[in-house]
Amino acid sequence: MTQALAFPIPSTAGSIDAYIQAANRMPMLSEAEENRLARRFHEEGDVEAARQLVLSHLRLVISIARGYLGYGLPHADLIQEGNIGLMKAVKRFDPNRGVRLVSFAIHWIKAEIHEYILKNWRLVKVATTKAQRKLFFNLRSLKNSFEGEHSLTPEQTAEIAARLGVKPEEVGEMETRMSGRDMALEGSPDEGEEAFAPIDYLADSHYEPTQVIEARDYARLQDEGLRQALEGLDPRSRRIIEARWLAGDEAATLHELASEFQVSAERIRQIETKALQKMRGLLTA
Repeated sequence: MTQALAFPIPSTAGSIDAYIQAANRMPMLSEAEENRLARRFHEEGDVEAARQLVLSHLRLVISIARGYLGYGLPHADLIQEGNIGLMKAVKRFDPNRGVRLVSFAIHWIKAEIHEYILKNWRLVKVATTKAQRKLFFNLRSLKNSFEGEHSLTPEQTAEIAARLGVKPEEVGEMETRMSGRDMALEGSPDEGEEAFAPIDYLADSHYEPTQVIEARDYARLQDEGLRQALEGLDPRSRRIIEARWLAGDEAATLHELASEFQVSAERIRQIETKALQKMRGLLTA
């Protein structure tokens, strides 16, 4: 029987070095022990078996998390997120597939760390598609492969874009953002009252409560005015206006309405023009 029970679960809340040392002392599992624990967990719901599977693979998470230190996030936080991915992997691991847990867990650990980086790093708005996420996580290493260059040449940018399946413009934009610095939203107190900080021009007044209420009331009045204007039309004119202007993507053509009313398309256009003029008069009255 594995000795994992003899070790408490290490915590990343203290010294990261102490955590790594404790995790590295966790005993490795043989394939037979791993399969036995996985079956106990999935067939019997034995949570202690799942705990031992997690403990024996903490060093794997540490190793993977170390590869993402270049994004400026704490190593302890990266490990914490990777541990969540490891637990998800243990929950989904099927010993009957003939694959070791270490191979299965790598995907889940990396996926969780990727999500954490994208949610917390300042480039999250750029990395929205699968290709852009690939660019986000590979640009540093690809850029470093070009020796002696501080910035990418057009040829190098095109080469990276071709490798990662994105546009050269996206590579250039990502490189610019990754080489930029963070900026304080509210500026520095030393700048004085006349300073114009980013918060001043990033603020969105559209969601200010009084403006929301005013916009809602205005929309309601517009809807009521449109309804009243439509009621002032004869049935044929109203049908034409609704089909031409209020049907969204399914708006009817002049020829379709001409066929419906058994008149020419030019006659439909004349009726439409007259109806719109009447509605404008009613709405501005």
